[in-house]
Formats: sequence, structure tokens, C-alpha cells
Amino acid sequence: MTQQAVRTIVIVGGGTAGWMTAAGLAAKLNGLPITIRLVESAEIGTVGVGEATVPHIRHFNTALGLDEADFMRKTQATYKLGIEFRDWARVGDSYIHPFGAYGAAIGGVGFHHHWLRAAQGGDPTPIEAYSLPIMAARQGKFAPPSSDLRSVASTYNYAYQFDAGLYAAYLRTYAEARGVVRTEGKVADVVLRGEDGFIEAIVMDSGERIEGDLFIDCSGFRGLLIEQALKTGYDDWSQWLPCNRAAAVPCDTVEPSIPYTRATADTAGWRWRIPLQHRVGNGYVYCSDYISDDAAAAKLLAGLEGQAQAEPRFLRFVTGRRKKHWSRNCVAIGLASGFLEPLESTSIHLIQVAVTTLLELFPDRSCDQADQNEYNRVMELEFERIRDFLVLHYHATNRTDAPFWNDRRTMKIPDSLAYKMDLFRDRGVVVKYKDGFFLEPSWLAVYLGQNVVPSGYDPVSDKIPDGALAQRLAAMRESIAGATAAMPTHADWIARFCAASGVAA
Repeated sequence: MTQQAVRTIVIVGGGTAGWMTAAGLAAKLNGLPITIRLVESAEIGTVGVGEATVPHIRHFNTALGLDEADFMRKTQATYKLGIEFRDWARVGDSYIHPFGAYGAAIGGVGFHHHWLRAAQGGDPTPIEAYSLPIMAARQGKFAPPSSDLRSVASTYNYAYQFDAGLYAAYLRTYAEARGVVRTEGKVADVVLRGEDGFIEAIVMDSGERIEGDLFIDCSGFRGLLIEQALKTGYDDWSQWLPCNRAAAVPCDTVEPSIPYTRATADTAGWRWRIPLQHRVGNGYVYCSDYISDDAAAAKLLAGLEGQAQAEPRFLRFVTGRRKKHWSRNCVAIGLASGFLEPLESTSIHLIQVAVTTLLELFPDRSCDQADQNEYNRVMELEFERIRDFLVLHYHATNRTDAPFWNDRRTMKIPDSLAYKMDLFRDRGVVVKYKDGFFLEPSWLAVYLGQNVVPSGYDPVSDKIPDGALAQRLAAMRESIAGATAAMPTHADWIARFCAASGVAA
């Protein structure tokens, strides 16, 4: 290694962000003369409400070499095929955002154009009938996708629903086995270098001084390093995403095991339900301008399916992101870098993107400005495109039953989202980007699930005669129905392969 090589990394904060970072760095940098220290205090609680994930987490776990069955047992995990949204367009509505495709392209034309053509011709079949993960989720079924790309059973992906605290503990064991050193205690001070403003050291409340070449801020909303010490600033997105509170509580499981998360719109926000093997995670994300904390907690508790296992825990936040995710020799990861409400389970995904992007641009001690700029560009795009997708859920509504929804329906949305919506309303064009998380099926799920329906479709679809198109669509439905029927139940699959000790799935 050169004299400028990073030799000491200091991670401030534990929880999911801290230990995902520690595990990712330890795995990739193993064998190099680099010391990784993680500083956390058991007295400072972690947020720990992000228990649902997206399929990308599987790539992260695979890169670490984790055994899926062991990981699921140790974190009380269940499988996830998508997210059900209830009452978003209108009270009584339900749709699922699946982790998989709708149908298949025909004649080089995207499937949804053929479906739109058939629907405009009088075919009442909902688009979810052409999605294997949706049909499986509705019936409480699960099996891993097939590796045979010719099979309809290969047209979907899956994620996990797990106990975030147990996942952090699992990764701590992994990281410490690979040399990461944990230090218990609180940070009392941050020492900056006079010549360039880089972080030189942190000082613990015990008086210990911990120096480092690269610092990772996983201190949560406080942004102990990135904001309190380096003062990078914050972009507030409350004008588009005004929810600023969450109440969370676990409860006993009563309903059958299901392979999906549920997000139910409420009068001042929305409520989540995340089924694990040993309990159900519940929460209410809301805006304090429209409901009090006491009223939100009462509504949350009244909607539980089983006995509450604790008192509701409250969180306060401001939706947005740091103006710089990487500043000088400090990289903010997790809530320290920004917050987007967990409506689409993106919190852990953003941690994963941050860790993998940092490793791709891993610096020397100079922390070259070009590396910082590229890292910040990538993270800004991720945040902005997730933001637009979340705003779509709120804005594309027909609800008139509450002031909160009236305000969301009539608000001015980001120009980047307005552009996407206009193109889709015209003739079903889904804007595609080189970078960004959500792909075409995700946008289709929310557009169509919340009644954003195009006035036209790709005219090339008309090359296929009506009768031939009807036969192709019927064959797709039959194939998906058959594949769904052949799947075991979600509960049976867990019981067979990854049930936690003493827990019945």
C-alpha cells in the first residue's frame, strides 16, 4: 500500500447502517492492512423500524457469503414478494406492487400496451392476473424463482421481512469475526484538522481519542459528524412528503403467514404491517399538522390484529437528504445521510447503495474531490428518484375524505415527476433511466393501481389480430395460474427450510 493509503476506518454508530457498513467493508477489504473500528453506545437506541426490504438485499447477503436459511432463522425473517397498498386511490381499493414482471412483451411491444389495448376493447381482466408474484402473494404462496429463463416461474424476485435489530446483531457477529473492533461509548467531541477541515479524531466521553483516516457517520438523524461537525446542510423535502412522525409497535401474530408487506392509507398518512416469524411489526407514518401523537397512537393500537407487545414508540423526522453525503473524509450512511419514509422499503436499500458505491470509489487519505463528487452524484440520483416514486403514491389519489389527502392530490409536484406522469398519461410510456432504483413494473403497479390510466397505447400492438391477442393473453393467465397452484404456502416453505427455533410459521 502507498503512504497515502487508508489504514484506519472509524464508523460512528451501530444499528443496521453501522453494522451493514462494517460487514461490507470487512468482506471487501479483508487481507489489506486496514483497521476498522465501530463506535456505538448501548444507551442510544436505534430506529429499527425498517424491517421490510427490496430484492437487492439478496445481492448484499450473497456478497457477504451468508447462508440464506441461517440468516432467516437468526433474524426471524419471512419472504416478501411485494407490497400491498390499501385505500390509496380510494377507500376500499387494493393493489400489489410486485417484485416481478407483468406478462411478457409480444412482437417487440411491452406487455402493458397489449393489456391496455385489450382493456380499452372491453376485456375486464385486471393486470395483476398477469403477474405471478401478485397471484402468489394473494394466495399466500411462495417458492424461489426458477433458474430456467423459459419458465414463467423465472419472472419474479423476492426480498425479506426481518427483525432489523436481529439483522444488525447478525452482521455484528460476522464483522467482528473478520476483525472489526467495537468500542462502547458516546462521542463527546469531534476534532477537525486546521489546514483542511478533515476529521482528525473523535473523542469519547471516557476521554479516549480515536484517530482515523476515513470516518463513516452512521449516527442516525443527528448526523453527528456530517452535520454537527462538518455542517454540510440539509435539503428539506417536506413540501412534497410532509409526514414527519411515526409511531411503531409490535404485536402478536393472528393472521395467516403472508409473503408481502402491507401499507394502508389513513386519514393523516399510512399504516404499515410487516409479518415476521415471531411477531408482526406495525406503524403509523403521519403528519403532525393533521393528527396529534395521542390520536395517531390510539388509531395504531385500535388497528392491531393481536395483543400489543410494547407501548408505541415515537419517531420524529424531516424528509430529505444531506446536501453532501460525502464531505472531506466523512461519508454519511443510513439516516445520517437523509430520510425517506419507509413506504417502499427503501431505507436498507439506500444503506446498501451507499456501502457498495463507497467500495467502488474507495479513496486514499486525500479523499480526492472527484471521488466525492461522483459518490454524491450517485446518492443524489438515488434519493431523488425514490422521492419522486413516493410522491406519486400521495399525489395520484382520488380521495376527498380528509384534508391531508386533499392537500396531497392538489399539491405542486416535482417537475421530474410531472414529466413522467404526463408521458404515461399520453400513451403509456414509462420513463427509463440508466441510473435509479425503480424499474418499469414498479411504476406500472402504482400508476395503474392508483388509476393513472393512459389515454392510448403503442399503436404497433394493433399489428396483432384481436383473436390472436386474446389467445396470447389467455395463455399467459393460464400459465401463471398453473405456476401459482403448484407453489407451497408461504408458511409451509418457511417451516420446511428456515423456521426459527420454537416459532411456528
